Amino acid sequence: MNILEGFIQFFEALTRYTYLQQALYASILVGTICGLIGCYIILRGMALMGDAISHSVLPGVAISFMLGSTNFFIGAVTTGVITALGIGFISRNTKIKEDSAIGIMFTAAFALGIVLINLMRGVPVDLYHILFGNVLGVSRTDLYIILGIGIVTVLTIIIFYKELLLSTFDPTMAKASGLPVGLIHYMLMLLLSLVTVASLQAVGIILVVAMLITPGATAYLLTDRLKIMLILSTLVGIVSAVLGLIFSYVLDVSSGAAIVLVATFFFVLAMLFSPKQGLLRRRKRTVAV
Repeated sequence: MNILEGFIQFFEALTRYTYLQQALYASILVGTICGLIGCYIILRGMALMGDAISHSVLPGVAISFMLGSTNFFIGAVTTGVITALGIGFISRNTKIKEDSAIGIMFTAAFALGIVLINLMRGVPVDLYHILFGNVLGVSRTDLYIILGIGIVTVLTIIIFYKELLLSTFDPTMAKASGLPVGLIHYMLMLLLSLVTVASLQAVGIILVVAMLITPGATAYLLTDRLKIMLILSTLVGIVSAVLGLIFSYVLDVSSGAAIVLVATFFFVLAMLFSPKQGLLRRRKRTVAV
């Protein structure tokens, strides 16, 4: 079966199977929220924080399974938020800088998650899908949770757009203007934790950081305006998630890996052909000079 036949079979199956429809809706939502929050992660230099929170949710997932719950939302969000607060506490109250605090906290949380999973003898846990995602296994409950997180994320960015804009590009001015810069930072941490948990089913713990960073980085190469960046990042996230879903179905591979590879492909295109930042464009201008 070639790729074209596989695509045709996918769209035929899409009209018949509910699980595929739910996977498509989840992919669109995950692409949207990762694209939106990823812009702020890129602009604020918080890529390591995204990596930390994505790994730190593993203990929450493990504890949820130990308690007999297959819905790991509350546990994952809780450990993600605790890790974010712990990083802030260490960096503010010791000589340790934030990047070192991130390394300490997220590796400790991830290691704790591995130990808890090893201790769960007799408890059925699909570690592969937790780590690498399985968007085809999204349930209706999962879909509602992702939708709820998506609504919260979009509304927060719309309502606090000006505050986020000023605190992102000029935190000193934002603080002088009376904005609660620290509170805004922790609000972003909470959103990042929610988005990370919402994306676990689609791309997994290991690869979720790529969906948080790659669409935003792609948009960053294409524009200098935040509003345009948010739109482009969202589009790249959605298209990457949907195409990745299709490829994962056609090729019978991990959904998370397929989604991330598609997103990376778009980043490479932007890196090479961006009108202002593209490597090939810059080389042409250098040769012309």
